[in-house]
Amino acid sequence: MINLAVRGDSRKIVARAEAGVEWTAAFADLDPADFPMLIALTPYGDAVFNHRQMPLLVAELDRLPAVCGGDWVAQARELCQVVERGTHLYLWFIGD
Repeated sequence: MINLAVRGDSRKIVARAEAGVEWTAAFADLDPADFPMLIALTPYGDAVFNHRQMPLLVAELDRLPAVCGGDWVAQARELCQVVERGTHLYLWFIGD
Protein backbone atom coordinates (compact mmCIF):
# COMPACT_ATOMS: atom_id res chain seq x y z
CA MET A 1 0.00 0.00 0.00
CA ILE A 2 1.22 3.48 -0.86
CA ASN A 3 -0.17 6.16 1.45
CA LEU A 4 -0.63 9.82 0.50
CA ALA A 5 0.06 12.84 2.69
CA VAL A 6 0.81 16.52 2.40
CA ARG A 7 3.79 17.59 4.47
CA GLY A 8 5.49 20.90 5.09
CA ASP A 9 9.21 21.62 5.24
CA SER A 10 9.31 20.26 8.79
CA ARG A 11 7.82 16.98 7.45
CA LYS A 12 4.79 17.53 9.70
CA ILE A 13 1.65 16.06 8.10
CA VAL A 14 -0.82 18.77 7.09
CA ALA A 15 -3.36 16.52 5.33
CA ARG A 16 -3.64 12.89 4.37
CA ALA A 17 -5.74 10.63 2.19
CA GLU A 18 -7.85 7.93 3.74
CA ALA A 19 -7.41 5.68 0.71
CA GLY A 20 -4.05 4.42 -0.40
CA VAL A 21 -2.71 3.29 -3.73
CA GLU A 22 -2.98 -0.46 -4.19
CA TRP A 23 0.17 -1.33 -6.10
CA THR A 24 -0.38 -3.52 -9.15
CA ALA A 25 1.78 -4.50 -12.10
CA ALA A 26 -0.25 -2.00 -14.15
CA PHE A 27 1.72 0.84 -12.52
CA ALA A 28 4.99 -0.68 -13.66
CA ASP A 29 3.54 -0.88 -17.18
CA LEU A 30 2.76 2.85 -17.41
CA ASP A 31 4.63 4.54 -20.24
CA PRO A 32 7.22 6.92 -18.75
CA ALA A 33 6.67 9.35 -21.65
CA ASP A 34 2.95 9.60 -20.82
CA PHE A 35 3.25 9.37 -17.02
CA PRO A 36 6.57 10.95 -15.98
CA MET A 37 5.23 11.83 -12.52
CA LEU A 38 3.37 8.64 -11.63
CA ILE A 39 6.17 6.42 -12.93
CA ALA A 40 8.06 7.59 -9.81
CA LEU A 41 5.71 5.58 -7.56
CA THR A 42 7.12 2.42 -6.07
CA PRO A 43 5.55 0.14 -3.47
CA TYR A 44 8.61 0.33 -1.18
CA GLY A 45 9.87 3.89 -1.53
CA ASP A 46 8.64 7.45 -1.31
CA ALA A 47 7.90 9.91 -4.10
CA VAL A 48 7.61 13.62 -3.32
CA PHE A 49 6.04 16.31 -5.51
CA ASN A 50 6.20 20.09 -5.07
CA HIS A 51 3.66 22.77 -6.02
CA ARG A 52 5.16 23.30 -9.49
CA GLN A 53 4.61 19.64 -10.31
CA MET A 54 0.93 19.62 -9.29
CA PRO A 55 -0.51 20.54 -12.74
CA LEU A 56 1.45 17.71 -14.37
CA LEU A 57 0.41 15.25 -11.68
CA VAL A 58 -3.28 16.22 -11.92
CA ALA A 59 -3.16 15.84 -15.71
CA GLU A 60 -1.74 12.33 -15.27
CA LEU A 61 -4.42 11.46 -12.73
CA ASP A 62 -7.06 12.59 -15.25
CA ARG A 63 -5.82 10.13 -17.88
CA LEU A 64 -4.81 7.27 -15.60
CA PRO A 65 -6.04 3.87 -16.84
CA ALA A 66 -8.99 2.51 -14.86
CA VAL A 67 -6.95 -0.52 -13.77
CA CYS A 68 -4.72 1.85 -11.75
CA GLY A 69 -7.60 3.90 -10.35
CA GLY A 70 -9.58 3.78 -7.16
CA ASP A 71 -10.73 6.06 -4.36
CA TRP A 72 -7.18 7.34 -3.98
CA VAL A 73 -7.34 9.26 -7.29
CA ALA A 74 -10.00 11.74 -6.13
CA GLN A 75 -8.27 12.10 -2.78
CA ALA A 76 -4.93 12.71 -4.53
CA ARG A 77 -6.56 15.52 -6.54
CA GLU A 78 -7.78 17.10 -3.31
CA LEU A 79 -4.30 16.87 -1.80
CA CYS A 80 -2.87 18.47 -4.94
CA GLN A 81 -5.15 21.45 -4.27
CA VAL A 82 -3.90 21.65 -0.68
CA VAL A 83 -0.32 21.81 -1.96
CA GLU A 84 -1.19 24.44 -4.59
CA ARG A 85 -2.97 26.67 -2.05
CA GLY A 86 -0.23 26.51 0.57
CA THR A 87 3.41 27.42 0.82
CA HIS A 88 6.30 25.04 1.36
CA LEU A 89 4.00 22.03 1.02
CA TYR A 90 4.72 18.75 -0.72
CA LEU A 91 2.60 15.77 -1.73
CA TRP A 92 4.19 12.54 -0.53
CA PHE A 93 3.39 9.07 -1.84
CA ILE A 94 4.72 6.89 0.99
CA GLY A 95 5.52 3.28 0.20
CA ASP A 96 5.85 0.55 2.82
